[in-house]
Amino acid sequence: MKKNNGLGLLIVAVLAVVLAVAAPANADTFTLTSCHLSGGCGTATSFGTVTLTQSGTSVLFDVVLNSGNRFVETGAGGDSLFIFNDTVAGSTVTNISATLNGATVTITGGLSGSTNLTPFQADGTGFWTASVFCTVDSSCNGGSTPNINDLHFTVTNATLAQLETANALGNIFVADILCGQTGCTGLTGPVDVNTGGNPVPEPASLLLLGSGLAGLGVWGWKRRREEVKA
Repeated sequence: MKKNNGLGLLIVAVLAVVLAVAAPANADTFTLTSCHLSGGCGTATSFGTVTLTQSGTSVLFDVVLNSGNRFVETGAGGDSLFIFNDTVAGSTVTNISATLNGATVTITGGLSGSTNLTPFQADGTGFWTASVFCTVDSSCNGGSTPNINDLHFTVTNATLAQLETANALGNIFVADILCGQTGCTGLTGPVDVNTGGNPVPEPASLLLLGSGLAGLGVWGWKRRREEVKA
């Protein structure tokens, strides 16, 4: 009985260490699958990903569009490039950058972000309280839209759970895009992440946890062999 208790305590201790080490790399990835483009989306079902990574007391956002899709700023998308929910007191949006396939793109007037906004709408996606947008509207709307497919920014004083809160329609993130995919090329409007799917854990954390459990399995097997021999 004492041996079994010892093994149980060891398992708990190892799991605690594994989870503690994995925590700093905690990240969730979501896919933009819900379509609200003008004219429909044809056969397109995936428009990009949204990855949130906890970094101390801040959350890092990486919004990456795929298949030739580009960010645009229209009234249908709440006059923003990207919107989410954030009513956390003291949180701010900082370190915003826009890229095209990883290369930095300079936008006239720059980019801005706001939290704790009076709830506003984006077509078909519900109400929102935070956004990332072009500081100068004319730099990002209509034919002035810059050629960008990635947005990167930081939200301070917040956690993953606080920023992954769904609105009344079950949506948690929205990107306003100019579609570049077959079936919706040239169409604009919002696409969103709906809570019908679960976040994908960051791969490094899963690998570390798996390695720890595998190590426990080998240790337990050797222990049992030794007990049989004894």
